[in-house]
Formats: sequence, C-alpha cells, structure tokens
Amino acid sequence: MNDTSGPGRQIHLAAHFPGVNNTTVWADPRSGSQIDFSSFVHLARTAERGLFDFFFLAEGLRLREHNGRIHDLDVVGRPESLTVLSALAAVTERLGLAATVNATFNEPYELARRLASLDHLSGGRAAWNVVTSSDAFTGENFRRGGYLDRADRYTRAAEFVATARELWDSWTPGGTPRPFAHHGEHFGIEGHFGVAPAPQGHPVVIQAGDSDEGREFAASAADIIFTRHGTLEAGCAFYADVKRRLAAHGRAPEDLKIMPGVTFVLGDTAAEAQERAAEIRRQQVSPQTALLTLEQIWGVDLSGYDPDGPLPDIDPDPGSERSQGRVRHADPLAVAAKWRALSEEKGLSIRQTVIETTGRQSFIGTPEAVAAEMAAFVREDAADGFILVPHLTPGGLDDFVDRVVPLLQERGVFRTAYTGRTLRDHLGLRHPGEER
Repeated sequence: MNDTSGPGRQIHLAAHFPGVNNTTVWADPRSGSQIDFSSFVHLARTAERGLFDFFFLAEGLRLREHNGRIHDLDVVGRPESLTVLSALAAVTERLGLAATVNATFNEPYELARRLASLDHLSGGRAAWNVVTSSDAFTGENFRRGGYLDRADRYTRAAEFVATARELWDSWTPGGTPRPFAHHGEHFGIEGHFGVAPAPQGHPVVIQAGDSDEGREFAASAADIIFTRHGTLEAGCAFYADVKRRLAAHGRAPEDLKIMPGVTFVLGDTAAEAQERAAEIRRQQVSPQTALLTLEQIWGVDLSGYDPDGPLPDIDPDPGSERSQGRVRHADPLAVAAKWRALSEEKGLSIRQTVIETTGRQSFIGTPEAVAAEMAAFVREDAADGFILVPHLTPGGLDDFVDRVVPLLQERGVFRTAYTGRTLRDHLGLRHPGEER
C-alpha cells in the first residue's frame, strides 16, 4: 500500500497528457508530436520515474468546430486512448494507466471487456475516467445520434458503471464464469463475461465534474474525482462537500480520492517563476484564441474586434451556438456581465480578460515553494493529490520530477519507492471484496 510514513499526509500525483483546449503552447520549439508513440512513452516514463500513481489520457469523439470549420487550435487525429495505454503497458512497470471513455456512446459488455484486458496486460494498473455527453453534435458519429437527454446522462453512466462491475464480479473466486443478467432502464443484457477476473478485481473508476450531479455520481460510484478549483478555500469547500456525501452510499472518506487538475511553473526565484507564468499564459491565449473564447460566450462574430482592445459593448446572443463539441456556458449573459465588471475594474483588454478568467489553478514559484504549497493543500483537506497538466508535450513534466518530487520526498509527504504493484495499491484503495 502507499507509504504513509513521515510527518504529513501522503500526496497522490498523476500526469495528464496535454493537448486539448489551449493548455499546450504549440509555438514553443520544444512542443513535440501529439500522435507519435514516442511522445506518450516519454511522458509516461517520466511520470513513472517520478513515482506517480497514474498516467491519464483524455478523449474526443468528434473534432470540434467553430463557425462551421474544424477548430485548428486543438489536436486533430489523436489515437484512441485504450489502444495507446495497452502499448504503454509494455514499456512501463508500475504506473497506472487511465483512459477517458464515454459512457454515452459505448456499451457495458464491450467496454468492461477492454478495461479488464488492459488490467491483465498491465498487471493491475487500469483505470477508467467515466465521462458523459448529451451533445447531439458528437452523437452524429454514432448510430443513436443525439437522442440522450441531458438529464439522463448521469443515470445512464451510473447504470453503466454498475453493470460493468456486475460483469467483472460474475466469475467465481475459483475462476469459473457464472451467467449474468442485467435488466435496467438503459441496459438489458445477459450471458457470460468472457474475461477472467482482473488483477485489481475492478479497474479504478475516475469521474470528472463539479456539478451537483457529478459530485453525487462520484460519491456513489467513483474511486477518484478529477476536479478543478482555483483557491485553497474553494478546494476545502469542494473536498468537504464531496467527502460528506460518501456516508449516504455506505462509503468511507478514504474510498474516494479528490485530485484537481493543476499546472505548475518553476523558477529559480519567485519573480522569475511569475514572469515565466505570465509569458506562458500569453502564449496559451493568442489573439486568435482570445477572440474565439469570447465568441463562445457572445455567440456572434467578433472577428472585427481588436483582441488588445476593450470587451464588446453588445450583449451576447444566448440562442446562438458558434462552437460545436464544447461544453456551453449555462448563462452567457451572466458570464459576460462578470467579465465586463472584471475588465472595467482592472482595465483589461479582451485578451487580458480571457487570460485572467480562463487560467487553471497553478502552482507558481521556486521548487521549494511549490512543494510547500502542494503539501499545504493536502494537509488542509483541499485535495488528496493532483493531476498535473504540463503545458509542453512531451517534456513538460521533466522539471517537476527532477526538482519538486525530491523535495516532497524530503518532507515525508511522497513515496520514495513503489510499495505495491497495482494502481489500487498506489492509491491506498481497497480491492473489491476486501474488508475496510
């Protein structure tokens, strides 16, 4: 199990392969391929060298569009996640392997089979990040299309996860397949599951989402919740709320790990780190990206506006949808009002406003300061650990592993060696059927 020696609570770390949205700085000469297997190998091996719990891949089921054209600021043509992770299982030994797979456009038997296969191939290191979609645009790539109502997406996902677990549990302890039968609101299947019990019993289940529905789903069904929050105070509030919900589902606080997605910028001095962070944000939010981000809220063509000028003095069109395949703001008018107030208060241009409002929680400073702040987040119950999203592929994690991990180890809040073989061991999670 995870090493719990030392003066502080142990920090869990994971690595996210960057590329979606504008996190990645494409213009940096060190930015490499998002498709070549060597890029995945480099980042995964760096994470394993840093003794991280797992390596995390996102998924996109349709190329995003803006104004009717393919959005060329995203990755186009990234390989399928479970295929990549199956290949990475052969070139890593202990690192967990987490794939984002949509519960709306897949079926329980086939996905349970693929995840159990990855768990076998990797010796018990598989994880599934469960996501949902009510997006008819994405649904056009599938037979069912966009029929699923938004209100039904979490009920289908919850039944999907429960059904997959029924399949994984359908063999006897002696290794004999038993018949299964599931007849629910979304799925009606029966037969025999074709894969023997996997090393972990169940692959680790991850859920991403901050909505009330997402929090409740995570409390009932997930092992990890992948979230985002901008301050220690917000993190503490989220942590307390989600952990509080576990008891209603017969679960203990340690049964669910809360791991926000974060970025980091290191410098030899605090001033150097802040300067580097500001430059990275300017690179991430190009003039083109700033206008596109604004158009997603305003719903109108803003190409005639100067990104270094003030925000538009026109109101958004809530009924317009210029971007396809992205999560929409629930209330564009409220978002626009908030951004206007911020822009006026601080005298910010369009680009500066987007930089100010769309930044992910980041740890910025010297390696010593970043290590101390991360330890404080975990100590103060704002998180159980972090999923790091570097701004460069594939070398963006190198500095963190070389300069911050040793300091966390010196503090006694991070392992100095893997002490288990499975991802559940790394995370300190019970195996199915194991007594608490």
